[in-house]
Amino acid sequence: MAQQRYDLRKEPDGTWTVFDVFTGQPADDWGAPAVGLDMEYADDLVDLLNIVDLKRRITRGDIA
Repeated sequence: MAQQRYDLRKEPDGTWTVFDVFTGQPADDWGAPAVGLDMEYADDLVDLLNIVDLKRRITRGDIA
């Protein structure tokens, strides 16, 4: 199984950040960094972004 690209990080203020595990930077797929999120939204966003990334990598042939 391919490594998932996105994960969650709890911030000191209690909000959540969705970040790219390869770069360490907040996810920014739609023009706004995924920071300051509540846990439920952030968790759903991680799932969505990982599905989109997996589909993109399969389509490009990066994953057999």
